[in-house]
Amino acid sequence: MGRNIALGALGEDLAAQYLTDAGLTVVDRNWRCRYGELDLIAVDEGNPAGDTIVFVEVKTRSGLGYGSPAEAVTYTKQRRIRLLAQQWLTRSGRHWPHVRFDVVGVLVHRHDTSADPQITHLPAVF
Repeated sequence: MGRNIALGALGEDLAAQYLTDAGLTVVDRNWRCRYGELDLIAVDEGNPAGDTIVFVEVKTRSGLGYGSPAEAVTYTKQRRIRLLAQQWLTRSGRHWPHVRFDVVGVLVHRHDTSADPQITHLPAVF
Protein backbone atom coordinates (compact mmCIF):
# COMPACT_ATOMS: atom_id res chain seq x y z
CA MET A 1 0.00 0.00 0.00
CA GLY A 2 2.87 2.40 0.76
CA ARG A 3 4.10 2.05 -2.82
CA ASN A 4 0.70 3.15 -4.16
CA ILE A 5 0.65 6.17 -1.84
CA ALA A 6 4.13 7.19 -2.98
CA LEU A 7 3.15 6.69 -6.62
CA GLY A 8 0.03 8.82 -6.13
CA ALA A 9 2.02 11.58 -4.42
CA LEU A 10 4.55 11.55 -7.26
CA GLY A 11 1.73 11.81 -9.80
CA GLU A 12 0.15 14.76 -7.98
CA ASP A 13 3.50 16.56 -7.84
CA LEU A 14 4.03 16.01 -11.57
CA ALA A 15 0.45 17.08 -12.36
CA ALA A 16 0.77 20.25 -10.26
CA GLN A 17 3.99 21.19 -12.05
CA TYR A 18 2.43 20.42 -15.45
CA LEU A 19 -0.59 22.63 -14.71
CA THR A 20 1.61 25.43 -13.38
CA ASP A 21 3.74 25.27 -16.53
CA ALA A 22 0.50 25.47 -18.55
CA GLY A 23 -0.40 28.75 -16.85
CA LEU A 24 -2.76 27.60 -14.09
CA THR A 25 -2.24 28.56 -10.45
CA VAL A 26 -2.63 25.74 -7.93
CA VAL A 27 -4.48 27.15 -4.92
CA ASP A 28 -5.10 23.97 -2.91
CA ARG A 29 -3.84 20.39 -2.75
CA ASN A 30 -5.31 17.34 -1.08
CA TRP A 31 -8.26 19.29 0.33
CA ARG A 32 -10.26 17.06 2.64
CA CYS A 33 -13.66 17.10 4.24
CA ARG A 34 -15.83 14.33 5.65
CA TYR A 35 -16.97 13.31 2.14
CA GLY A 36 -13.51 12.72 0.71
CA GLU A 37 -10.56 14.48 -0.89
CA LEU A 38 -9.93 16.74 -3.87
CA ASP A 39 -6.49 16.22 -5.40
CA LEU A 40 -5.77 19.65 -6.90
CA ILE A 41 -7.68 22.90 -7.12
CA ALA A 42 -6.38 25.50 -9.54
CA VAL A 43 -7.32 28.82 -11.07
CA ASP A 44 -7.21 29.33 -14.82
CA GLU A 45 -6.87 33.08 -15.18
CA GLY A 46 -6.09 32.80 -18.89
CA ASN A 47 -9.55 31.53 -19.76
CA PRO A 48 -11.13 34.01 -22.24
CA ALA A 49 -14.45 33.70 -20.41
CA GLY A 50 -12.91 34.93 -17.12
CA ASP A 51 -11.45 33.40 -14.00
CA THR A 52 -12.21 29.71 -13.78
CA ILE A 53 -11.83 27.47 -10.75
CA VAL A 54 -10.60 24.06 -11.84
CA PHE A 55 -11.04 20.88 -9.81
CA VAL A 56 -8.46 18.36 -10.95
CA GLU A 57 -8.57 14.62 -10.35
CA VAL A 58 -5.13 13.07 -10.73
CA LYS A 59 -4.77 9.38 -11.58
CA THR A 60 -1.35 7.80 -11.65
CA ARG A 61 -0.47 4.36 -12.93
CA SER A 62 2.75 2.43 -13.46
CA GLY A 63 1.38 0.41 -16.35
CA LEU A 64 -1.60 -0.01 -18.64
CA GLY A 65 -2.73 -3.40 -17.31
CA TYR A 66 -5.92 -1.85 -15.93
CA GLY A 67 -6.37 0.71 -18.71
CA SER A 68 -5.19 4.30 -18.97
CA PRO A 69 -5.05 6.35 -15.78
CA ALA A 70 -7.94 8.58 -16.87
CA GLU A 71 -10.21 5.56 -17.34
CA ALA A 72 -10.18 5.10 -13.57
CA VAL A 73 -12.32 8.22 -13.13
CA THR A 74 -15.68 6.49 -13.15
CA TYR A 75 -19.11 8.09 -13.10
CA THR A 76 -19.31 7.38 -9.36
CA LYS A 77 -15.97 9.13 -8.82
CA GLN A 78 -17.16 12.09 -10.90
CA ARG A 79 -20.26 12.43 -8.72
CA ARG A 80 -18.10 12.39 -5.60
CA ILE A 81 -15.79 15.07 -7.02
CA ARG A 82 -18.80 17.28 -7.82
CA LEU A 83 -20.06 16.91 -4.24
CA LEU A 84 -16.61 17.75 -2.87
CA ALA A 85 -16.34 20.74 -5.22
CA GLN A 86 -19.65 22.08 -3.88
CA GLN A 87 -18.28 21.79 -0.35
CA TRP A 88 -15.05 23.58 -1.29
CA LEU A 89 -16.91 26.35 -3.13
CA THR A 90 -19.21 26.92 -0.16
CA ARG A 91 -16.25 27.18 2.20
CA SER A 92 -14.17 29.36 -0.13
CA GLY A 93 -16.44 32.35 0.37
CA ARG A 94 -15.84 33.53 -3.18
CA HIS A 95 -18.04 33.45 -6.25
CA TRP A 96 -16.38 31.89 -9.29
CA PRO A 97 -17.95 32.75 -12.64
CA HIS A 98 -16.81 29.44 -14.15
CA VAL A 99 -16.18 25.98 -12.74
CA ARG A 100 -14.36 23.23 -14.60
CA PHE A 101 -13.52 19.59 -13.89
CA ASP A 102 -10.28 18.25 -15.35
CA VAL A 103 -8.49 14.92 -15.19
CA VAL A 104 -4.74 14.54 -15.34
CA GLY A 105 -3.46 11.05 -16.05
CA VAL A 106 0.15 10.25 -15.20
CA LEU A 107 1.83 7.12 -16.50
CA VAL A 108 5.11 6.36 -14.73
CA HIS A 109 7.12 3.63 -16.41
CA ARG A 110 7.66 0.92 -13.83
CA HIS A 111 10.56 -0.85 -15.53
CA ASP A 112 12.25 2.11 -17.20
CA THR A 113 12.98 4.73 -14.56
CA SER A 114 14.95 6.79 -17.08
CA ALA A 115 11.86 7.35 -19.22
CA ASP A 116 9.91 10.55 -18.66
CA PRO A 117 6.41 10.08 -17.24
CA GLN A 118 3.59 10.54 -19.73
CA ILE A 119 1.15 13.22 -18.63
CA THR A 120 -2.26 13.56 -20.23
CA HIS A 121 -4.38 16.59 -19.35
CA LEU A 122 -8.08 16.31 -20.16
CA PRO A 123 -9.71 19.72 -19.51
CA ALA A 124 -13.45 20.01 -18.88
CA VAL A 125 -13.83 16.26 -19.19
CA PHE A 126 -16.95 15.99 -17.04
